[in-house]
Amino acid sequence: MAPPGPAGAHPTSAEPLSRNIFRKFLLMLCSLLTSLYVFYCLAERCQTLSGPVVGLSGSGDEAGAPGRGVLAGGPRELAVWPAPAQGKRLLQPQQWRRRRPPAPRDDGDEAAWEEETPGLAGGPGGSGAGSSVAEAPPGTLALLLDEGSKQLPQAIIIGVKKGGTRALLEFLRVHPDVRAVGAEPHFFDRSYDKGLAWYRDLMPRTLEGQITMEKTPSYFVTREAPARISAMSKDTKLIVVVRDPVTRAISDYTQTLSKRPDIPSFESLTFRNRTAGLIDTSWSAIQIGIYAKHLEHWLRHFPLGQMLFVSGERLISDPAGELGRVQDFLGLKRIITDKHFYFNKTKGFPCLKKAEGSSRPHCLGKTKGRTHPAIDGEVVRRLRDFYRPFNRKFYQMTGHDFGWDG
Repeated sequence: MAPPGPAGAHPTSAEPLSRNIFRKFLLMLCSLLTSLYVFYCLAERCQTLSGPVVGLSGSGDEAGAPGRGVLAGGPRELAVWPAPAQGKRLLQPQQWRRRRPPAPRDDGDEAAWEEETPGLAGGPGGSGAGSSVAEAPPGTLALLLDEGSKQLPQAIIIGVKKGGTRALLEFLRVHPDVRAVGAEPHFFDRSYDKGLAWYRDLMPRTLEGQITMEKTPSYFVTREAPARISAMSKDTKLIVVVRDPVTRAISDYTQTLSKRPDIPSFESLTFRNRTAGLIDTSWSAIQIGIYAKHLEHWLRHFPLGQMLFVSGERLISDPAGELGRVQDFLGLKRIITDKHFYFNKTKGFPCLKKAEGSSRPHCLGKTKGRTHPAIDGEVVRRLRDFYRPFNRKFYQMTGHDFGWDG
């Protein structure tokens, strides 16, 4: 028998044949698995990847001046891998979240998301508190493989302030086929002179099959907005979140009071002449709730079938049901269901069990669910009497009784 070779020498012909066969088998197996994975990706069945791959920064704040600071959903790519604009959709983008205090807004929609401790989520008496977060746009392998393109929005949440628009937008963002600007662009009411190219640049990048959305609640009460949106696209789908106008007015006042504690009382602002019982309809908190009046302007430019009216009350009591209607209206598969929500008794709002890109429950921030000041019952009664004929007309116009006069 020949003596063994020195240590580290290459195997000789005396090396067992079974070892060579085993190595070849492993090589073939690895090649097969790699080929199967590539085919799996090309068949658009890859799992969503989480975490950023390219640096991203926000492009707007909620005060209607996009272009400052990092905020939810206003993407401005710092690094983009060149790819065809309409390439193959390989991987779904997934949003990630970074901790950041909520930014102030002068239109009052101050909600950010709060991240909760899993042990407290959904339990009786859970705090619902936690760190405020602002959602950053996705940075995933999908953006490297196909950066997509920026489109003008196909759907817009146009109102109403203090109706539940922020909750609706954040719930919709759970859907993989919805991409939305987090900051309110205020294009059709404050920045129309900047042009559609500027507006389009605020939008997130979307892949084929995804819907671009934005929300600016003040559009509903802006007389010029219907014609301007129609000029952009007559096919734009419009969503209006409405709420009992009396409760909405008190909520509006409560928000203003939190910023300016020295303002007059709700009662004194409500009446032009309290003795005569004349309601001051010039006060925005009252004027916004005359929904029928505002809807008339929109119906001159859009058919009723192109508008969806979401109940702010049902968005709290049955979020999955209202989201089902919204998904149907947008032509989306019903992906957002009861399993995505739990009711936080402390906050009095439904929360997401697990927001996209996060493993923890998320709720609307501390600026939502403020305790309303005590309002004189007689004032509330007079307001209900004032709104009743407008509510009934709104029910007739929309074909839906929202039950605010019961």
